[in-house]
Amino acid sequence: MLLGSTAALVAACTGRSAPVVAPTSAAPASSPSPLKASITIHRRHSAARGRDVDVVLMTPEGVPSAGLPVCAALHGRGSNARTFLDLDLPAALTAAVRSGTPPFAVVAVDGSHYWVPDGDDDPHRMLTDEFPGWLSESGLRPMTGLLGISMGGFGALNLARHRRDVTAVATCSAALFRTWPEARARHIFPAQQDWAAAEPLQHVGELPSRGLGVWCGDGDPFLAANRKLISGADPEVSRITPGEHTSEYWRGILPEVLKFLGPRLA
Repeated sequence: MLLGSTAALVAACTGRSAPVVAPTSAAPASSPSPLKASITIHRRHSAARGRDVDVVLMTPEGVPSAGLPVCAALHGRGSNARTFLDLDLPAALTAAVRSGTPPFAVVAVDGSHYWVPDGDDDPHRMLTDEFPGWLSESGLRPMTGLLGISMGGFGALNLARHRRDVTAVATCSAALFRTWPEARARHIFPAQQDWAAAEPLQHVGELPSRGLGVWCGDGDPFLAANRKLISGADPEVSRITPGEHTSEYWRGILPEVLKFLGPRLA
């Protein structure tokens, strides 16, 4: 699910991070627009993934980032960490905090492959072994929340099974599979046992119900799978509302999702 390009960006970097520029047709890469203070992009090397990745830090405007609790944001298939800029998450986060939600940081990172290992590319290990250090270097507290869109919803739920320090999980249109034939059609998992080991619907008893929120559009192709998640995991909040598997739907529900997450981050 590829989304529109973000506005031109320059990374505010520290330590070993390298400047990052996302050029647009309006301005050449050599003279991009400056970032707002609430958005910082670092370029990090992930040994777990065998490549450099973007780490996008989003904080409420006017709130110092030091010491904020953290929600990790996992993007969908075919997208990247900057997706959350296209979805106007920083503005929605600022609005949520100004309306009374406790302030927190949202940190997105580039992933792939349903956030499970694919040969030498292991985004799951990046989240468990490398991501905590990157947060610490930015002066942030450890991750206690997860936000996942589509494929990212799969990854967030799978990660939450193994991380009892996570106190809040929100999924938007989670890409889940009720059966092996459904999963096999995606050409992601090499064998049924690989899918079964990671598929959240195969492990609903291991998912947290307290602090779990599930959102899905009533016209989403993953609606039946999300209904199964709601039935099996008994989330604290579940919302089936008008919408499809689109950026317009996610942009519309993000304010509610962020207000759900904020008070539940330890």
